[in-house]
Amino acid sequence: MEQLFIIAGQIGLTEYLLIGLALLLLFGGRKIPELMKGLGQGIKEFKKASRSEDVPADAANNDKEGQPKV
Repeated sequence: MEQLFIIAGQIGLTEYLLIGLALLLLFGGRKIPELMKGLGQGIKEFKKASRSEDVPADAANNDKEGQPKV
């Protein structure tokens, strides 16, 4: 774990710029926004799924007044 911290701690602005340039060269200017959009949608779906699992099963089966659905 300490090695990961040491490696991650040494990344500076120059390295980030080089990584960004490499991504731009690999994927092209048009593909990167599509990739970011897909990543954002994935995160959104993950949050939605995690919120729906937080609701207890018995609460999900009741209507607004607390009565069981028939």
